[in-house]
Amino acid sequence: MGRPVTLFTGQWADLPIETMARKAKEFGYDGIELPCWGDHFEVDKAINDAGYCAAKRDLLERNDLQVYAISAHLVGQAVCDIIDERHKAIIPPYIWGDGKPAGVNARAIEEMKNTARAAQKLGVGVVNGFTGSSIWHLLYSFPPVPQKWLDDGYAQFAERWNPILDVFAECGVKFALEVHPTEIAFDIYSAERALKAVDYRPEFGFNFDPSHLIWQGVDPVEFIRAFPDRIYHVHVKDAIVTLNGRSGILASHLNFGDPRRGWDFRSPGRGGVNFEEIMRALNAANYDGPLSVEWEDMGMDREHGAREACENVRKWDFKPSGRAFDSAFER
Repeated sequence: MGRPVTLFTGQWADLPIETMARKAKEFGYDGIELPCWGDHFEVDKAINDAGYCAAKRDLLERNDLQVYAISAHLVGQAVCDIIDERHKAIIPPYIWGDGKPAGVNARAIEEMKNTARAAQKLGVGVVNGFTGSSIWHLLYSFPPVPQKWLDDGYAQFAERWNPILDVFAECGVKFALEVHPTEIAFDIYSAERALKAVDYRPEFGFNFDPSHLIWQGVDPVEFIRAFPDRIYHVHVKDAIVTLNGRSGILASHLNFGDPRRGWDFRSPGRGGVNFEEIMRALNAANYDGPLSVEWEDMGMDREHGAREACENVRKWDFKPSGRAFDSAFER
């Protein structure tokens, strides 16, 4: 049997978790990666309601599903970001509060600590998520960006996340940053710098997602090879580059799904990611955790896509060989 195939339901949080659990099983999945939004997993209830996590477990067991990770991308984003009105739409009202940026950052930090505690109560060992970044907007260095500003951004990341990671350590839970544009780490070199900023502490690693690397021109396989012991979770997600002489890789201020964009997400197997080589690299890294489909494709019906993606992942996944192909000739 291969690695468990799960469905990240972050893009399905408009549906009740009872409905989504039934659908995930019908689609053929082994489990669900629960997002900390909608009613799929609510951190405040997990902390304050003694029976909440047991009820979630019971729901999953009734549908013959497992849970290996929860995901806190939205609140995690508010830890290091420069807060503006956009954040109000993605975080709970009790985190937004009066919307004053310093207060939002502080409440997001406390919520991430509670997310580690909630994961421990649920019995999972990984929380996926975002960190946010105070320096993402400085990506293009004009007007010229002083190096100190970038250094200060990584120092702020460490200052805000080390106390969170202390709680993760106390709970025996790992935080897996999804390396992604708008985060403190968005490619190989920035991921190396993020690890260094938190002194390579073991609680901090990565949720590997090839779709965010390929359109940047970063080989996803090289990311696995760079951080083989820091791949704490895997998202199976695809993307395609569609540069045609008119479109640009920065996407021209055109939203996802617009056919004029220079790149976009695709259902797994419908884009440019080489999942064959990714499986080989994961085998070499001894990764045996879940392969979690994060389905995003605005040009395809999501139920068709989720079912097809599950079938594709099972087809792509394979165990490494336990013997040399020419071992029959050994003397």
